[in-house]
Amino acid sequence: MLNSSLLQATVLSVVCRQAWCISILQKTTFAMDPVTIVLSAVVILLLTYVYNNWKQNYNNFPPGPKPLPIIGNLHMVDKNKPMNTCLELSKKYGPVLGIHLGMIKMVVLSGYDTIKDALINHAEEFSDRLVPPIMSKMAKDNGIIYANGENWKVMRRFTISTLRDFGMGKKSIENKIVEEAACLTQAIKSYGGKPFDNLPVINAAVANIIVSILLNRRFEYDDPTILKLMYLINTNIKLMGKPIAMEKPESTLYYHNDNLTVLIADLFGAGMDTTSTTLRWGLLLMMKYPDIQKKVQNEIERVVGSAQPRVEHRIQMPYTDAVLHEIQRFGDILPGSALHSTSQDVTFRGYFIPKGTFVIPFLTTALRDAAYFEKPDEFYPEHFLTSEGQFKKNEAFIPFSLGKRSCAGQNLAKMELFVFFTALLQNFTFQGTPGAQLDLTPELGATNAPRPYDTCAIPRS
Repeated sequence: MLNSSLLQATVLSVVCRQAWCISILQKTTFAMDPVTIVLSAVVILLLTYVYNNWKQNYNNFPPGPKPLPIIGNLHMVDKNKPMNTCLELSKKYGPVLGIHLGMIKMVVLSGYDTIKDALINHAEEFSDRLVPPIMSKMAKDNGIIYANGENWKVMRRFTISTLRDFGMGKKSIENKIVEEAACLTQAIKSYGGKPFDNLPVINAAVANIIVSILLNRRFEYDDPTILKLMYLINTNIKLMGKPIAMEKPESTLYYHNDNLTVLIADLFGAGMDTTSTTLRWGLLLMMKYPDIQKKVQNEIERVVGSAQPRVEHRIQMPYTDAVLHEIQRFGDILPGSALHSTSQDVTFRGYFIPKGTFVIPFLTTALRDAAYFEKPDEFYPEHFLTSEGQFKKNEAFIPFSLGKRSCAGQNLAKMELFVFFTALLQNFTFQGTPGAQLDLTPELGATNAPRPYDTCAIPRS
């Protein structure tokens, strides 16, 4: 069976030549036998039916720029900053944008209200995941990130329940995070206040939390095993290894080595990269805004003192809590979330979106929605503070996305971010190297990571 893009290419090619074919038939009928004439007519009628049926499927598709033949809207896309193109087009055509990437149609959802409507009120229809060909070949519908259907549902339930059993949200896993924060602090102290790249040690510290959950151990930061692991994750190569056996699996249909291996790779990749990237944004922003860093340190001194920061302190530290939320909002780690796909035909906000259409929940437009954030393009912790200085929630704060595909490990990530961030600012004042320009422009990649930078961690007495 033809896939959708190949079918579209075939249909468009045929339609472009349909008039020519009819003309030729009219001119050469006298030289053709009746069987050939009938077969030719049947082919033309069949292709016309296919084209009309395909066209009908896209009637009332969301508005967008007029596509060119074959390339669609690719000529309009900024190759270095494709999401900026989506942002500009959404401003012109509205929060439900239809665009063509080559022969493939895609829908971009912008603004918190639109994203919430799709992922909460139409959760089932927008619950599938777009699986790139390379990931389809590697994951083969295993794991949770690039899986769909019943396998994805089973693996997601299994992941959440297993993480909970292994301590997510409990004192046991918090103790591991606190211990790892102390190790990270000692590693940073070894630089003696001299400039260093914090990427390797932060990556290793966060990776050790996942390692401790899955393997009940940790690695030293220079251990070849964790160095190789981080290399594989950072270069998006699938981690190979034997999964941990679960006693008495419910069914070999889902609980098999291939599925669990990809699941563990998913947990390592998702659990390490986003959290460590957020922490690196946090330190860079503290270097950029030393007055905010000082306010956080003052609150840590007042509430925690010289004790090790723990999750229970968070409720007493509204300013620090607001700063952490603002780091996640401003850092905007996953601007387009992970691509979704419609699991069935859906009429959404008056537009018809066929089954299998690629969908981007444009999280940037929620995290920087001017209807919800006073200064959406600035780093402004007051977005999460009342006039009395108390922490306040903001419903448009959705860095972990929404609905059925929201991050399964977000509770663990929140614990890690608070404990690591407060431990680091309790022990150090972070400064840029002399004369360095602190650039807040994100580096190009699958996630919005800060560009490489050196930091000086000055021990606090």
